[in-house]
Amino acid sequence: MIPVLLIFIPLLSGLVAFFLKEEKAAKSWSLLSTLITLAVTLSGIFIYSHNNELSYDTAWIPSLGSRVSLHMDGMGKMLCLLTAISFPLVFVATYKNSYKQPAAFHALMLLTQGALMGVFLATDALLFYFFWELALIPVYFLCSIWGGEKRIAVTFKFFIYTFVGSLLMLIGILYLHYKTPDLSFSLDSFSHLTYSTKEQNILFLLFFVAFAIKMPIFPLHTWQPDAYEQSPTAVTMILSGVMVKMGIYATLRWLIPMFPNSVNYFGNTIIILSIIGMIYASLIAIKQDDIKRMIAYSSIAHIGLMSAAIFAQNKIGLDGVMIQMFNHGINVIGLWIVANVIEQQLGTRKFSELGGLAQKAPSLAILFVVMALANIALPLTNAFVGEFLMFNGLFQYNVWIAAFAGISIVLAAVYTLNMIQKIFYGNTVVLTNNATDAGKNVKVILAFMVILVILLGVYPQPMIELTKDTVNAILVKQ
Repeated sequence: MIPVLLIFIPLLSGLVAFFLKEEKAAKSWSLLSTLITLAVTLSGIFIYSHNNELSYDTAWIPSLGSRVSLHMDGMGKMLCLLTAISFPLVFVATYKNSYKQPAAFHALMLLTQGALMGVFLATDALLFYFFWELALIPVYFLCSIWGGEKRIAVTFKFFIYTFVGSLLMLIGILYLHYKTPDLSFSLDSFSHLTYSTKEQNILFLLFFVAFAIKMPIFPLHTWQPDAYEQSPTAVTMILSGVMVKMGIYATLRWLIPMFPNSVNYFGNTIIILSIIGMIYASLIAIKQDDIKRMIAYSSIAHIGLMSAAIFAQNKIGLDGVMIQMFNHGINVIGLWIVANVIEQQLGTRKFSELGGLAQKAPSLAILFVVMALANIALPLTNAFVGEFLMFNGLFQYNVWIAAFAGISIVLAAVYTLNMIQKIFYGNTVVLTNNATDAGKNVKVILAFMVILVILLGVYPQPMIELTKDTVNAILVKQ
């Protein structure tokens, strides 16, 4: 029943939140709901890890052969944990933010959490598609109602990209459904099908485009920087910290097991595109004057490395992807929290209008520097472990490809250190003269995240152990 609760609690809480009239009540209710979801997630990982509580299966639409089939394996546990941790972090860190129609805002955020849980737990393709689309709907309204000045055009672009990808995926799902002997939507049934080479390649592309848009990887990334910039920062945190993992997860869960021959056929091309995207995004990040756009391009670079490591198809690379999915989520949310503090207090996100903030907000500066150094995978931080494993996987695949990808390490150091210097050091300017340190809520959240960064940097083994069975299962099916 654990998987059912992880979906049911945020969905029900979201529906209730629509009817709350006071802003404080909506915030408190949403935070309470996410803390309960986190408690259930932790119980699923540590208490019920060896019994049937982690699976659920019952008829859903018998006439179509679809079932409510949910399972929480190692990768599912890790991504559910990331989702469960991220939402309370976001709610606490942005607790002082004010929104018009606060009840609706927080309700839609909770619905997003429930849909994300469904994506990471579903083993029935139609159910997976249902949650995949359900996650898009509240985000669309969150961006279009509470976003920036260009929110309508940007949200429309985001919707078109994801809708086209989803339509292609639906075509692939229906084709596979009618090809199964029992007209099933089961992942297990799909993975046992046989195809001609042409048939498999076409199906692979139908699914891959949908997943690549969601990640996103080059050249299907163009919706992302605008969407991150124009969305409310709380929504951007979820988009970049959790929602991009939908594409990576789906590639590992659905694409690799179903189309192994096509993975081999297209793998080298995808690796090259991913690495081009890493270098391209890093170079653009260096030139940015807006904090949100810089973090957005940084995220594209990090996701590109994960994509490349997946298609290198070796154990060490996949181990790196698993741990980095979690670590990237924590690190990028930490960066967004600081961006939110600066924007809320000073009314700007431009580096050129900032400077010397460390003199006025020393605690924020210290915590931010740790999160920023984790973003460039400094040794003893969590991202170092994941990136080291992924680069090792690429090195085993091809030395020259790994060497070219390694350029992104230098570029990441350039744009990250440049961001730290321009925001926090040097002389104060007009805007930062009257700045104050972050509130207690932000300090507590960032301190917790810094502890997590260091703990997983020093001792990453629990996360690797959590997902090792999933990695082994993926490699067996290739």
